[in-house]
Amino acid sequence: MLVTLKELLDQAKEEKKAVGAFNGTTLEAIRGIIQAAEELDTPVILQHAQSHDDMIDLEEIGPVMLYYAKRAKVPVALHLDHGSTLERCVQALRLGFTSVMYDASAKSFEENVEETKEIVKIAHAVGASVEAELGHIFTSEVVHGEGGDSDSKDDYENLDDIYTDPQVAKEFVEKTGVDCLAVAFGTTHGVYLTEPKLDLPRVARIGDAANVPLVMHGGSGVSDEDYKVAIENGICKVNYYTYMNTAGGRASKEYWEDEEKPLFYDSMSLAATEAIKEDVKKAIKVFQKK
Repeated sequence: MLVTLKELLDQAKEEKKAVGAFNGTTLEAIRGIIQAAEELDTPVILQHAQSHDDMIDLEEIGPVMLYYAKRAKVPVALHLDHGSTLERCVQALRLGFTSVMYDASAKSFEENVEETKEIVKIAHAVGASVEAELGHIFTSEVVHGEGGDSDSKDDYENLDDIYTDPQVAKEFVEKTGVDCLAVAFGTTHGVYLTEPKLDLPRVARIGDAANVPLVMHGGSGVSDEDYKVAIENGICKVNYYTYMNTAGGRASKEYWEDEEKPLFYDSMSLAATEAIKEDVKKAIKVFQKK
């Protein structure tokens, strides 16, 4: 059942829960995500990150995601994650996505506001939702299982300059009309090698000031208890990919290492789907407090 992001997050905000947002980079991932949500009878967000275009392009994977979202037995929002241009956001909307994230967080506040306002006007005109981002979310040394550029808190002199400021968030939401806001409070994209130190009280202050559902990007290394506090403080959407992805990779590796298993790719694919499903179920239970 295809729904908008705003529908899901407004309800989550009211119930002090969070909806899991999972990247469907492969058919195995898409099927595992939807199966997990259906087995738990829980809404879910199926998303494509623009950074995954090198794996599969939006034009190719988008219609597949839309097919599974429409036929799902639970509410599913179809979301573009970290869209970097107006053109890419419009492309997603034309494909049938019910929400887009426009990420201009690396630009000045004024540029972020003006560009996000334009996306909001377009998306709202077709009944879709918009997510934006304020602040800086760290990237670890390992992203999506590969080495890449990394940064950490140690790279910055003043964390207040990169963490989301509650009053700035309030002004941003009022000026843009976004439906939800991704905020920076110490989380990290990729494989986190040490436990992150989160500014959880900041989340509550942002939520009180901005009064919209908040989004948590980069949940790697976050404990179940910290997830629960963050959600209680206003996080309504949690982006989750790395651990789900490694669960599928680990299952594939174990399948090929078992000499008694037939050398059939489709059998390995089913094993990966099952592992992804079970990992997604664990995450959903934390986010939904099941």
